[in-house]
Amino acid sequence: MKTARYLPLLLCFCIGQALADTPIQLRHDATPTARVSISNIAGTVNVIAWDRNEVQVSGRLGDGAKPLAITGSNGDLEIKVEPQGGSGWFNWGGDSKMAPTTLELHVPRAASLDVDVISAPLVIDGMDGGSIQVNTVSGKARINARTPSLKVDSVSGGIEQAGHAEQAELQTVSGEILAPALGRDVELQTISGRIQANGGPWQKLTLSTVSGDVQLTGALAAGGSIDIDSMSGDVQLQLPANTSASLHASSFSGDLRSDFGTPKEPEHGPGSSLDVRLGAGAGKINIETFSGDLRVRRQD
Repeated sequence: MKTARYLPLLLCFCIGQALADTPIQLRHDATPTARVSISNIAGTVNVIAWDRNEVQVSGRLGDGAKPLAITGSNGDLEIKVEPQGGSGWFNWGGDSKMAPTTLELHVPRAASLDVDVISAPLVIDGMDGGSIQVNTVSGKARINARTPSLKVDSVSGGIEQAGHAEQAELQTVSGEILAPALGRDVELQTISGRIQANGGPWQKLTLSTVSGDVQLTGALAAGGSIDIDSMSGDVQLQLPANTSASLHASSFSGDLRSDFGTPKEPEHGPGSSLDVRLGAGAGKINIETFSGDLRVRRQD
């Protein structure tokens, strides 16, 4: 009699567990250079490149999410996790009732990616040839790819880049940016996050920070430009000894030191500045801080 009494409760528990932990097994044919769009609100997203002309999705679908499908054509595919009963992806009321979803994706190696996540950490590994665009709120983005174009916008999640990005636009509010393999055209922006970046030779590099510290190492392409602006973050730039550029560096109240020339201080008022020609002076380097310390180092 006791077993009969509790049987409905056991059935409800089993059904609830099944709904909360629904396995995902999906596949769709794809062209080698397809564009793949991926959206997830909470959980994780892992994207791994492979040498097949198809997209495969596995993982676990969170309770409260709509049934998942791969939609679109072979050249333009979409995988989107949405709450049940929601009118759109940013339906916050529906989102709060949805459990985290884990997405494990295999995509063609030369595909282009467009990824939107909120609190889902993101890993992209092995891509080679397509453009990559990422929007994230609080999840860290780790991207190991060879790409002609990488664009990442983050609020509090950090950005870690590896591989090679010929053109890169990386922006965060409080997350750090670690980018050791940047190409010719680069834009880096942060409010309070630290920036540590290497690469080049840069045809154009622009970097701005409010309070985040900066460590930058790399070479300047012939006729290229570097423009760095900081409010209170410390800046250190390392350049090869054979750099060819006109260098202007200044700080209003921070300490300025350079291996290229001697900074000058005004007779009246705070601050220091440096204007010097490096080599033939073919390129242009401009670095300005308000209260952050500034170091220009010769790379060994």
